[in-house]
Amino acid sequence: MASREFRKPPKPPENHAYVLDVLPYGDPVRGIPYPLVQSIGEERFLLMELRPESSIMPSVKIGERVDLAAGVEARIFHFLRMLRYDDLTGNAKAILREVITSIVVSREKVFVDFFNKSQPLSKKAHQLELLKGVGKKTLWKILEERSRKPFESFTDIEKRVGIKPLELVVNRILEELAEPQAHYIFVNPPYGPTRSGEALQRREGRERFRQSF
Repeated sequence: MASREFRKPPKPPENHAYVLDVLPYGDPVRGIPYPLVQSIGEERFLLMELRPESSIMPSVKIGERVDLAAGVEARIFHFLRMLRYDDLTGNAKAILREVITSIVVSREKVFVDFFNKSQPLSKKAHQLELLKGVGKKTLWKILEERSRKPFESFTDIEKRVGIKPLELVVNRILEELAEPQAHYIFVNPPYGPTRSGEALQRREGRERFRQSF
């Protein structure tokens, strides 16, 4: 039987993440005595709780981008569980908008493509209308402009349509993180908002934690 020492660590749900808060003394409420890190994934915007090895604790800084996949492989980070918005500390919530804005700016093309390629949800509703501030008039303006020429940047969208796309996208991501949605555009939630989903989250989190050692 293979030793636990050589077991390959579980693959994290995100390859890269940004640190939202560092809890050097763990979580006394849950009886966790070791350091914890709250983070957000770069691609799916998943909120994650990590355990950093004590050897790297002094170098873990709030707001920094970490190579999570490599860190888990090297066993300097252990993925513990998925978090919900309400699980975040006050410090994590305070920096969340700033971090999300940085992520969106760094991946601008992905979000510009959303404005170019978004589709109707039904005969009466469109994906673009899920962005607060985009009504029917603005929707038709976006569709008209992109049919003439695809948008090239946030600045291009702002000039041609008169909206602030970066602000709209960031606001929508925050909304999708904070509250259950009928339709998700940017956040890729790993579980539904039901209690059964929460139970599954806890079970899988515990299993990943056990497999990390």
